[in-house]
Amino acid sequence: MAAAAAIDVQDLCHWYGSGSMRRQVLQGVNLRVAAGEVVLLTGPSGCGKTTLLTLVGALRQVQQGSVRVLGQDLQGAGRRERQQLRRSIGMIFQGHNLLRCLTAEQNVQMGSDLLPGLSYRVRRDQAREWLRAVGLGDQLNKLPHDLSGGQKQRVAIARALAARPRLLLADEPTAALDSKTGREVVELLQRLAREQGCAVLMVTHDPRILDIADRLVRMEDGQLSEAEPMGLVTSG
Repeated sequence: MAAAAAIDVQDLCHWYGSGSMRRQVLQGVNLRVAAGEVVLLTGPSGCGKTTLLTLVGALRQVQQGSVRVLGQDLQGAGRRERQQLRRSIGMIFQGHNLLRCLTAEQNVQMGSDLLPGLSYRVRRDQAREWLRAVGLGDQLNKLPHDLSGGQKQRVAIARALAARPRLLLADEPTAALDSKTGREVVELLQRLAREQGCAVLMVTHDPRILDIADRLVRMEDGQLSEAEPMGLVTSG
């Protein structure tokens, strides 16, 4: 019997607005991502990719269809259930969402704060290790306003990884990074998937990182399909 998928989406539909302004953004989406698998999601802007990530990440309520994440059914799930599930999900979005009053190290330590049974010293040391892993070992004490956009993105990535998630959702994680740093970051995500069995679903328009994927899927007009072979994939 096959192991349960980290993500199992079936016939998912989603709408925004109401009445004459109601607009369907997802149309019968089906997606399955296994533990330890890296799946890249491509497609033109505005086609529904981020909406899908937020539904899988338990940030929105499921309107129609089935969404099971890490074995939990999100159809009809209450706020508390969704909050509990999110403790096992690492999320990297373009807005960074760093706390302005905390240093880079303290922001990353917030991720390891979710892990039970760790002393302050261990959590601090792990935060420093993750910052070194994303190339920010010399920026530990900088506040967000003293960091560039790319550096903030790397802090957000380190924070997500520090929680040792079972599922990682990333929305354009390399958008603000140069090619070398972007490559290092996605290889780090790939290693997390391999070594810890973490499923990774990543939205990207970056053709430089497509080769790290186990599988590519493409969204267009709210519908999902398997992408062309890696060398032929282009994004809108």
